[in-house]
Amino acid sequence: MKNFKNKVAAITGAGSGIGRALALQLAEAGCHLALSDINAENLAVTADQLRPHGVTVTTATLDVADRAAVTAWAETVVRDHGRVNLIFNNAGVAHASAAETAPIEDFEWLMNINFWGVIHGTQAFMPHLRASGEGHVINVSSLFGLIGMPTQSTYCAAKFAVRGYTETLRMELDLEGAPVSATCVHPGGVATQINQSSRVDDSVAKLTGDSLAAHKRRAEKAIQTTTPEKAARIILKAVQKNERRVVVGPDARAIDKLARLLGSGYQSLILRRYPRGKKTGNSQEQSHAV
Repeated sequence: MKNFKNKVAAITGAGSGIGRALALQLAEAGCHLALSDINAENLAVTADQLRPHGVTVTTATLDVADRAAVTAWAETVVRDHGRVNLIFNNAGVAHASAAETAPIEDFEWLMNINFWGVIHGTQAFMPHLRASGEGHVINVSSLFGLIGMPTQSTYCAAKFAVRGYTETLRMELDLEGAPVSATCVHPGGVATQINQSSRVDDSVAKLTGDSLAAHKRRAEKAIQTTTPEKAARIILKAVQKNERRVVVGPDARAIDKLARLLGSGYQSLILRRYPRGKKTGNSQEQSHAV
C-alpha cells in the first residue's frame, strides 16, 4: 500500500494516543476513517479534530473485548464506507502485578482487550480486507512483546501472543499470495493515556522494593520517550513499506538489539533497574562467569 489517499482505515483505541495520531495523519493523507473507542468523549474529540481534512469519518463506541460488537462494527464500516482497506488493532490497557499472584480477574480483563481484542478485530475485518483487493492488518504489540519485564507478566503474555499471532498470520498471507498483508508494531514508551486506565496490584511493591508511588512514577516517566505523532509516522511508513515488524522509539530499538545480542542474558541487566535486583543481577552475573 504505497499511499493512503481514498483508502478506508478502521482504528480501535482512536480516542487518544497513537490511535488519535494515526487518524490525524491518515486524514491528512486523504484517507477516510472509521474510528472506535470505549471512551465516547475522547472519540468525539478526535472526530472534531478531523473535520478540517474533508474526509469521511464515522465513529463507534466499542469494547474490543466484545467479539459480537467488533464483528457488527466491521459490517457497519463496510456499509457506511463501501469498503475497508486497513484495520489498526490499537486499543490496549496496562496491568502490573507479580506473576505468581496476578488476580485472575485482572489477567482476564487485560487479555480480553490486549489479546482477544486484536483477534476479534483481525478476524472481523479480514473478509472485508480481502474483498477490497488491497488490505493491511496492523496489530499493536509492544516492547514487552520482545522481552519480559518484572511486574508485567499479564501485559507481556498478551503482547507476546499478539506478536506470535501476527507473525504467523503474515506468513500465511504470504504463502497464499493474498491481497492482504500484516505488520506487527512494537512501541516502546509512548506518551499516551494508558496509565490512566492501568491496574496496579499491591504485590508490585513487595516484589520490586519500590513503593507503588515509585512504580507509578517510573511507569509515567517510561512512556514519555516518544510522542504519539512520531510513533504514528513510523507506523504508517512501515505499512507503506510492507514491513513485517516495526520497532518504535529509541528505547524499543535499544532493547530489541540488546535482546538479540544477549539472548536471555538481558534479564540480568533488567534486574539492575530495581532496588532488589542490583544484588540479584550481580550474583547471577558472577555465577554465569564461573
